[in-house]
Amino acid sequence: MTNVQIISDKNLKSIKIKSILIKKLISSKFINPRLKIVIGGDGFMLQTLKKNKKSKKIFYGINSGNYGFLMNKFSSKNIVKNLSKAKMISISPLEMMVKNKKNQIKKHLAINEVSILRQSRQAASLTINYGSKMIIKKLVSDGVLVSTPAGSTAYNLSVHGPILSLNSKKLSISPISPFRPRRWKGKIVSDKSKIIIKNLNPSKRPISAVADNVEVRNAKHITVKTNKKIKFNLLYDKNRSLQKKIKIEQLRKETS
Repeated sequence: MTNVQIISDKNLKSIKIKSILIKKLISSKFINPRLKIVIGGDGFMLQTLKKNKKSKKIFYGINSGNYGFLMNKFSSKNIVKNLSKAKMISISPLEMMVKNKKNQIKKHLAINEVSILRQSRQAASLTINYGSKMIIKKLVSDGVLVSTPAGSTAYNLSVHGPILSLNSKKLSISPISPFRPRRWKGKIVSDKSKIIIKNLNPSKRPISAVADNVEVRNAKHITVKTNKKIKFNLLYDKNRSLQKKIKIEQLRKETS
């Protein structure tokens, strides 16, 4: 048996890759007790990382889904070589703290983004502060999104937010379908201070707050900050680093 921990989602392709991988690692006598191989898509990787937030493990993702931005491409022929030469990067998640309509406090981590979304047919009415500074007094929109550099090519890019370099130490605040002010494009801020988002009309215009894929409904007050005490260590193939993937998306956006 290999001492490398391997987990996969229930996708048939993932299960097949896992079977091949176990045989390859056993025959090559590959050893790395700190390594955890995650087979699936980005959602499964995000879920796994959050479950292991106190772990000292190093995570190597293998994509068995469609895009898999956080994952590596599986190569049966080169997998042992790729694992041996993979480069590590460390990322810190966002911590979302939400006070809901019942004044209950909910906390969740987000590796990609925190999205604030209207919960009804009424547009959201929000005020946004960064530390002691007001960013926008009243934003009427479908919502707003706070993205990490690692998540800036995901939902953030779909709402026309900026792509952030992995080592930028920045966060992106991007409106989702802004109605007033219609031309507000959002703001890039340092990851050192808290972003505070308040619902100006929680009874008439309810909103939900979503940390990656975990939703808190009827949010009144949301605080978002980078939790630098948590570090997720991810491994990427030498020629397909996360930095390189982000750079490719930046160039694609500039030329599109």
